[in-house]
Amino acid sequence: MKTFDRFAPSSVTEEQRADPQELFDYSKAFSRNLGLVDSLEQNRLKHSVVAIAGLGGVGGVHLTTLARLGIGGFHIADFDSFEVQNFNRQTGATVSTLGRPKIDVMAEQVMDINPTVHLRRFGSGISRQNIAAFLDGVDVVVDGLDFFAVEAREMLFDEAERRGIPLITAGPIGMSVAWLIFRPGSMSWRDYFAFDLAPDTSGKYLLFALGLTPRATQMSYLDRNYVDLDAHRGPSLALAVQLCAGVAAAEVVKLILKRGTVKAAPHYHQFDVYKGKLVAGKLRWGNRGWGQKLKAYLYGLLLRRKTQRKEKPILLPEELVGVPDL
Repeated sequence: MKTFDRFAPSSVTEEQRADPQELFDYSKAFSRNLGLVDSLEQNRLKHSVVAIAGLGGVGGVHLTTLARLGIGGFHIADFDSFEVQNFNRQTGATVSTLGRPKIDVMAEQVMDINPTVHLRRFGSGISRQNIAAFLDGVDVVVDGLDFFAVEAREMLFDEAERRGIPLITAGPIGMSVAWLIFRPGSMSWRDYFAFDLAPDTSGKYLLFALGLTPRATQMSYLDRNYVDLDAHRGPSLALAVQLCAGVAAAEVVKLILKRGTVKAAPHYHQFDVYKGKLVAGKLRWGNRGWGQKLKAYLYGLLLRRKTQRKEKPILLPEELVGVPDL
């Protein structure tokens, strides 16, 4: 039996291997984008800058997806390192990257996709000291922060709004993606989420979840015993993370190229592939509407009882998650 080499011989010289830019041609690398964007639009993407805060579950795949779209500049921020529990969903998490900073691993990946990309790193994450620099010269912000990073999210959303920079947040919820867009002229994120109604940080988690998924399609198949807000833990799948990246990238394209329809807050969207269902609507008063307030009150009551009795975590009853905000 004849044995074949696993890899075909390469015509790449050692000199070329030493300089990746010798191998790279932007026009060729992204030529298959043409037909869905034109050459002028691709050039606009090349000269655009996207800021991605957080490079874990959704943030890492946001970065690689947008890099393959041909976005030419990124500001990226993350202070964490990869761990074994990241393997089920985070694109940079492998045995070889265990213990390595996420920002270093993902920077290497994006530079492997486009060695000419302009990359600005914020290895300590975002803070009040660097948030202005993080958003300097940025065209669109993509929220890749952990669900529970409330303070960082408030700071990011506030600064983006102050500067008039569109912001996209897309969350992997169950086997679905739920997303919102905040942009100049739309409802502000503070009016939409109404965090001022929350009595404490856990209340903000609740309001963020309710605002992101007013219809909560995932509730019919989610095992609530695996959700623990106090421990900052909940189930998440790679398939939902991939959905987030596709949706966010599409919104980035529309915002940068100024084409298509962008339905910003108070419009919400959730696409659940498990149920084959797209739900979209408009929370005219955000979380201040009576339906959202009712859900927040009942869920908050259940959480307080759970804490007092030390019961397993409970989510909002399924019969209430679809209550509309009229």
